Amino acid sequence: MRALKLVGCFIRTSLQEEAAYRANFWISLFYSVLNLGSGVLGIVVLFGQVESVQGWTLPSTLALLGVYLCVTALRGLFIGPGLDSLAGMDGEIWSGTFDFTLLRPVNTQLLVSVRKWRLFSLADLLMAAAVLVTAVMMLGVTLTAWQVAAFILTLLAAVLILYAFLLAFAALVFWSPGVMFTWVFDGLFQLARYPMGMYPGWLQLVLTWVIPVGLITTVPAQALTGTISWAALAVSLGAALILVAAASILFRIGLRRYASASS
Repeated sequence: MRALKLVGCFIRTSLQEEAAYRANFWISLFYSVLNLGSGVLGIVVLFGQVESVQGWTLPSTLALLGVYLCVTALRGLFIGPGLDSLAGMDGEIWSGTFDFTLLRPVNTQLLVSVRKWRLFSLADLLMAAAVLVTAVMMLGVTLTAWQVAAFILTLLAAVLILYAFLLAFAALVFWSPGVMFTWVFDGLFQLARYPMGMYPGWLQLVLTWVIPVGLITTVPAQALTGTISWAALAVSLGAALILVAAASILFRIGLRRYASASS
């Protein structure tokens, strides 16, 4: 309950901060529409030449894009802002203000993960939901309770996997404060908006087992279209739990390496 109250306070504070810069909403909205348009246009152009790619049709690929946009929106809403303020450009580790965060009587990982919210991303979330609804309508199927439950579980797993990698890359900054590790992840994550079957075999392996951005988008899309297997669902959930645990351990080890700015 204490954690939920803190999250509520952080959301209200973030809303007050963003309300002071209302022009940013329109800039963010323009960028979101541009990102949505480029993604949809790329899919339309692709399937204007072929009917399917490794079993992926236009509606199912549109569902995958919707999942990508949804996960991206959730990252922008509450995962990215907090971790970026810790390990991003001019973040607390670089500026030496992380000392004040450590002094607060709250679990440090929880604090850095939920203290910043970018509520403008709710518009991105609505756009993602519109894409998902459109994809389901194009599929011409009625979602079963199993499909809805599997989609919710795999989407939750996707968000946890994304959080685990961003937390791990943020923790690596304790060893190399001058390196922006998340840039590597961002470059690979862009590839997750399209089916893994489009890429060469070696890249599919990297995107599935090394940095599993494929699990983040492909598995929820399969759940929504009714093509997911029990094995894929179990792998997704298991990978999410293992990666979050591993990232938390790495973060705690990084905390022990942190040298106070006042020392």
